[in-house]
Amino acid sequence: MAALEKNGFTAAYFPDRASATTHILSLVPDGAKVGFGGSMTIQAMGIREKLTEKNCTLLDHHREGLTPEESNAVRRQQLLSDVFLCGSNAVTMRGELVNVDGIGNRVAAMMFGPERVIIVAGTNKLVNTLEEAHERIRTVAAPINNKRLNYKNPCVESGQCMNCREETRICNLTTILHRRPFLTDIHVLIVGEELGY
Repeated sequence: MAALEKNGFTAAYFPDRASATTHILSLVPDGAKVGFGGSMTIQAMGIREKLTEKNCTLLDHHREGLTPEESNAVRRQQLLSDVFLCGSNAVTMRGELVNVDGIGNRVAAMMFGPERVIIVAGTNKLVNTLEEAHERIRTVAAPINNKRLNYKNPCVESGQCMNCREETRICNLTTILHRRPFLTDIHVLIVGEELGY
């Protein structure tokens, strides 16, 4: 927490997802437009239903029934949301946030656009160094997310990133937030459970 705060993030630790969810709800104004970054961590918290009760507009590009064009339109709307909720692939003990994306909509919204960004990470995302963060993404996050998305990329079979050139590659760009970007209000919540991939 101290390292995250030193890097300009608003950071908080919660022992479980229930207490973290309560805190998230306190950070989201009633009626807000809330974007989702496709996070399994956020999904595991069951927060969507609670946001609906706050009359929030949910901008979820994975919503069932959307055409590819509609899904992309939602991704663009997320960049101007009041609040953007997402996870992080890895958080280092130096307070850095490391993420790999296929399209870039999640990391774009993490850095600039939404009024407030809330990033949630379980203890399984904590690593010591940037090198460990990249290794975690290559051997854990990338293979599992490819499998979840039903992509036949080589890492699904090998269990680690193969630096493939497939059309469905989801490891197209890497971002590291060493410090909080000047104009973005970023809250990083660490939850004392394993959450997401």
